[in-house]
This record gives sequence, structure tokens and C-alpha cells, in this order.
Amino acid sequence: RCETCSKEEAKYRCPRCMKYSCSLLCVKKHKLALSCNGVRDKTAFVAVNEFTDLNLLSDYRFLEDVGRTADAAARHATVHNAATKKLLYCLRNKARRCNIDLRTLPVGFTKRRENSTTFNFTEKKFYWHLKLVFPHSHAEYTLKGVPDDKTLADILKPYIDPVESDPVVCQRLKIYTASPQSDVQILMKIENRRRNSIRYNELDASRSLLDNLKGKVIIEYPTLFVVLKTLKNDMVVLGQDGSEPAENSDGESSSPSSVEEGEIQDSS
Repeated sequence: RCETCSKEEAKYRCPRCMKYSCSLLCVKKHKLALSCNGVRDKTAFVAVNEFTDLNLLSDYRFLEDVGRTADAAARHATVHNAATKKLLYCLRNKARRCNIDLRTLPVGFTKRRENSTTFNFTEKKFYWHLKLVFPHSHAEYTLKGVPDDKTLADILKPYIDPVESDPVVCQRLKIYTASPQSDVQILMKIENRRRNSIRYNELDASRSLLDNLKGKVIIEYPTLFVVLKTLKNDMVVLGQDGSEPAENSDGESSSPSSVEEGEIQDSS
């Protein structure tokens, strides 16, 4: 049966989220409801016992696409622009002085094009490009010019605060606005780990964005995952259950806890 209307026999299956649909109307409805773009995730994890020749061919074509993109980026005129190189060097250098390992991608990559992070020399602080992901509502928001001295709690207020949030945003994130603030948990992916061993640091909402980013590797800009503790029953918070100590990007133990990437989902 169609998973959107539950009335007609399914004819189509979404390559992205694998939802069944019976018609173009239901396809559009499911994309709107789940914020699904309908494009297959070429980097999705596939277990070894489920790996087929089609998966191998898909990976081969993906690597070819990556090679073409990298080659095109290397030939791009902006790469050799002295002003661009100086700006990127300055950003990385300022971040390093703040104990942040900021890394940039070649021109042509999506995150490189999107990134609007700047450093204000007069105020001596960063204005970050920031992405917020709300897995339980299947929603993402992009913020620009976020000052590094702003606390994470203040950053999230326009989204999950029942009083200060925008009515449209509040409706979409109602599962968050209806939950107590103590139930909200902010996570950030730890970079430079194996794909089958992805972990997340838990951030402190009461501290500034800069304080939370210190000691971490950032590729282009930070992406924060906002989850609810009561809805992630299948998520293992490392460092709290004794199964494995939390680790930072260098593989050393650190105070923030981490969770499995595959377990960030709505378990309601």
C-alpha cells in the first residue's frame, strides 16, 4: 500500500527514503512532509552481507564523479587567486589561535561554495556559517553571520523556544517546542573517523559557540544536530554507559560524550 495515502496500491519507491507511493501527488506529499529530495544517497552505508555488484558499480561511478569534481576544482581560476588564498589562510590561522582546527575544501565542493564564515578584525571574533539539523522533525536550517560569543541556547531560541520561535518554524518543530529544554541535546560530528565508526560530541548549550568549538576539527563550517533524549532510546551515549570512552578527533579521551551516527533518528 501507498505509505502516504494508505489507500491505493504502491507503484513507486523513493530512492532516498525508500517510501512507497501510488501517484505523483503522493510522491510530492511525501517529499514535502519529510523534506526529502528524492535523490538516492550515494554514500549511504551498506552492510557487507548486503553488498552487491550494483553497489560496487555505484561506488565506482561515485569515485569517478569525485575525481571529475576535484579536477574541475583544481582548474578553477579562483583556486589560484591570491586574495582567496590569503583569506582562507587568515581564517585557518585565526581559528588555530582559538584552538580550532578549521579545514577548507577545494573550490567546487558544495560546502566550500556555501561557507560564508568571516572574521572581524575590529571585534576580533568569528561570524560563523552554521547549519542546524533537527532529525526528529526531518528539518534543516542554515544560519549566516552567527557571532562566536553567542551561546547555543540563544542560537536555538528562534527555533525551539515556545514563545520566541517563529510560528511557522514552531509548527514544523512542534515536537521540540513541546519538550522541556532539559530534554534537548546538541551534538556535533567528530571528523576524521572511519565511516563505520562515526561518533558525535555532546555540546554545552549554556556555553558560547566558540567555547564549544575549541579543540575540535571543523570542515568548512559547524553542523549541529539537535536531538531529544526521550526520543533517542536506541542511541548509545558513549562515556556514560562505560562501553567506550568519548574521544576527540585525535583519538584521545575527552569530556564531551558521543553517539553513533546511524542512531540519530526519530524513534517515536
